[in-house]
Amino acid sequence: MKRWAAMAKAFTRIGKDIVMAVKDGGPNPEANSRLRAVIQNAKAANMPKENIERAIKKATDKDTANYKEVLFEGYAPHGIAILIETATDNNNRTVANIRSYFNKCNGSLGTQGSVEFMFDHICNFRIPKGTIDLEELELEMIDFGVEEVFEDEDGILIYAPFESFGAIQKELENRNFEILSSGFERIPQVTKELTDEQVADVEKLLEKIEEDDDVQNVYHTMQE
Repeated sequence: MKRWAAMAKAFTRIGKDIVMAVKDGGPNPEANSRLRAVIQNAKAANMPKENIERAIKKATDKDTANYKEVLFEGYAPHGIAILIETATDNNNRTVANIRSYFNKCNGSLGTQGSVEFMFDHICNFRIPKGTIDLEELELEMIDFGVEEVFEDEDGILIYAPFESFGAIQKELENRNFEILSSGFERIPQVTKELTDEQVADVEKLLEKIEEDDDVQNVYHTMQE
């Protein structure tokens, strides 16, 4: 059940990303680089093709509400900073819900800029393994903002600052690399170690936030 819930949440998140991408740059992936990236991620998450096509069609409907990306910042118990990315068609509802989670779990919703500076905003790309020399690739991609390239069992991962996303996507496509997935992350600069009891307090809040339909991603400074 938990796996299905996670998959449903992932599909909902990608569905919103598709709507935002289509409203932003049109329904043709060839002419819309943002939509191309979202479709790649949808395939990587095993989202059925018909679901992707349905989401694109729905997004072109004038009556489909657009989503606004809103960032929330605050503190969980024990001084753990939390950063929440949301995509919402009703900001009042989202604010009320997020505030209630913090209040119920002894946290506090902060003001804009109160914790964002504690996280590095980065982008990432995953491409298939092949006969690529990692060092050579890293050297060739430095000019486009790439800071780190490494390999894991699922492919080659490329990391760079958030603002380098467009330049790297374009260069990888120009070189005919298949982009398996891409995205953005916020990495805490410093993490804090907690006791098991304290971790449970923080996780109670994180679970409530993550279950909210308007929430896309949650980041925190608790040591994993």
